[in-house]
Amino acid sequence: MSSKIQKALGLMAVTTTLLLASTPSSAVDVDAAKTLARQNNCFRCHSVEKEKDGPAWNKVAEKYKGKATAEARLIEHITSGEKAKFPDGHEEAHKIVKTDPPKDMAQIKNLVDWILSL
Repeated sequence: MSSKIQKALGLMAVTTTLLLASTPSSAVDVDAAKTLARQNNCFRCHSVEKEKDGPAWNKVAEKYKGKATAEARLIEHITSGEKAKFPDGHEEAHKIVKTDPPKDMAQIKNLVDWILSL
């Protein structure tokens, strides 16, 4: 086999690996994500497109686009109660997202993946 063909096959293998690694293992359940957001009053401070007390989620998705740590960072933010800064400059603990059953990471991950998909 020529070296050009070997290089091309190697490049194809790397590209395929990268694509598979970046593809979610399952599709986002948008309805379930919105339901969880409603149950936790997330829409009080957030909107998909409009800035409120919290950032618009499409801006959050834009901020984290292409960052390998995006999902983990947002999961930490919505499950830890860390401080969130408001437009007027004050800070409050971010509400911890509650699930039923408690601490269901699949539901939390689905919510975060939906936000990041916007």
